[in-house]
Amino acid sequence: MKLRTRLLITFITMVFLPLALMALAFMSIEFYMTHTMQREYGFKAVDYEAFSNFLQTKEEQTAELFDSIIQTAENCPEKFEDKAFLSSLEEAAEKKASYIIVRKDGVLYYTGNQAAAGRIFSKLPPYGYDISGQDAGYYYNQLQKFVKQADFLFSDDSEGSIFVVTPLNGRFTKSFIIDMLVAITFILIFTALMLTQWIQKGIFHPIRNLNRAMQKIAEGDFDYALTTEEKGEFGDLFRNYEDMRLRLKESSEEKVQSERQNKELISNISHDLKTPITAIKGYVEGLMDGVADTPEKMDKYIRTIYNKAIDMDRLINELTFYSGIDSNRIPYNFHRINVSEYFRDCIEDVGLELESENIRLNYSNVVSPDTRIIADPEQLKRVINNIISNSIKYMDKPQGVIDIRILDEIDSIRVEIEDNGKGIAAKDLSNIFERFFRTDASRNSSKGGSGIGLSIVKKIIEDHGGYIWATSKEGEGTCLHFVIRKYREAET
Repeated sequence: MKLRTRLLITFITMVFLPLALMALAFMSIEFYMTHTMQREYGFKAVDYEAFSNFLQTKEEQTAELFDSIIQTAENCPEKFEDKAFLSSLEEAAEKKASYIIVRKDGVLYYTGNQAAAGRIFSKLPPYGYDISGQDAGYYYNQLQKFVKQADFLFSDDSEGSIFVVTPLNGRFTKSFIIDMLVAITFILIFTALMLTQWIQKGIFHPIRNLNRAMQKIAEGDFDYALTTEEKGEFGDLFRNYEDMRLRLKESSEEKVQSERQNKELISNISHDLKTPITAIKGYVEGLMDGVADTPEKMDKYIRTIYNKAIDMDRLINELTFYSGIDSNRIPYNFHRINVSEYFRDCIEDVGLELESENIRLNYSNVVSPDTRIIADPEQLKRVINNIISNSIKYMDKPQGVIDIRILDEIDSIRVEIEDNGKGIAAKDLSNIFERFFRTDASRNSSKGGSGIGLSIVKKIIEDHGGYIWATSKEGEGTCLHFVIRKYREAET
């Protein structure tokens, strides 16, 4: 859920849920109190007006009883001297949650509630008191009682008054207010708890999970995955975190692998440099000690020193070129070159080296004499030299053979360099262009090298817009193929 939608729902809930719950609470409390008023005060029907104006309602509730008392006082006052009649009046008053008091010449004559009558008797108005301005009754605020008075004369002409007293202690009003306050408090607490729980689950829990995940990242733990079914902003945030974590993990792994490869490269180069350096030292010492005492020996020693120096130069050049690959700063100088002429010159250069290694070179070119490509002659020659050096390194036959073929592929040329060496296992064939990969894990002076020769070849060919692959059979030999597009003049 989107954060904006969540906030909107929270706002609507905070406004309308308390209102709805308070309305429900109000109706429930009103129902309870009206039911109580019907039960305790004998109200036949209680509506909102009766509930809100309790004094008026009580006055109307006792009006019928009081009217009958007035008629009796006017027509048959002697009935008020009959205790049985007064008891019947008291029973009728009790049904209205009231009681009666009868006074004779200022003295209490009869009451249905002795204790209550004792508290109010001295405050009752005198005989003949004008009640026309009192709405036919008196309200004693301090005692919370409503009193109606009817005067009459006893049979001995004594002044008599009968009072209908209705307690108005206000407990329903107070109870209603208290109940509503309790209900409102409960509703607000309930709403706050519900919204807090919802917000905590929908906002704070994702934030806490994200914070824990970021701490793992800070500690270098890139394996702590953060999965969620959240949608909206938090879902996007979690997915962005996962993308960042995977990239950081990949970058960290690449860094570790690069450091390991650099260490391996330094170790390889150091090992491979020791061999020619040791040989050079040995032959130089031979020259200094006079071991080469004939022109033939001296020429052999000098030629060997020269060859070993070339090996050292090649290793150093590979190291320099490797650093250019990593920083993507390989210097290219592209030209239009004639395929036939270029490869004929290359064959002449490598032929001398292969002859000294007792390896026969076969060369064939089937492309047209005017075929041209766009290439860097120096870097393309590095490709051929690296492939041939690799073939020489792993040659295991007494009579080695290397075939170089230039084939026509309509829009491209394909160069094949095949040897009859030891070959490459099928499981290793797809890895030979990776940096530092060796099919022969053992390190020895005869099969040394930096381990980056073929990775350099692949980089150069791809930078020329071509592609390279290898085919091989163990024990029979290996063939490397690379393709470069032909150069064609723009049509006018």
